[in-house]
Amino acid sequence: MTKVMVFGTFDILHPGHLNFFKQAKKYGDYLIVVVARDRTVLGVKGKLPRHSERQRLKAVKQTGLVDMSVLGRTGDKYGIIKQHKPNIVTLGYDQRFFTDELKANLIKFGLNKTKIVKLKAYKPKKYKSSILKFYPASAGVNNAD
Repeated sequence: MTKVMVFGTFDILHPGHLNFFKQAKKYGDYLIVVVARDRTVLGVKGKLPRHSERQRLKAVKQTGLVDMSVLGRTGDKYGIIKQHKPNIVTLGYDQRFFTDELKANLIKFGLNKTKIVKLKAYKPKKYKSSILKFYPASAGVNNAD
């Protein structure tokens, strides 16, 4: 079984996120989505997400596109990778947090064969959480755009 892992906040779940999950799933047969903790988001983005970590986790699970969704770790930011040992880590086109030292840490954890893949953007001028003012939660899941 090839395990693929993705990370994100997924605060306003939109078609760009759904496309992200679909792209990631193409690299393996078991997709693990790591949803950022509220505290982590606050530290990275300087503000809390609109939706709580539990709400975001539930929304990701409800997409039907992922095999497992889990909350990230607050202490050891790489603990979730060590626990699940993915074969592939896929990153969003604009993902920067933790990416600089990711490969070195994978090697340090004995995950030398784990590949890192940067995924393509999906309509980034339309579907980017930071530019969306309001997007109903159900619209992202039902919209085939």
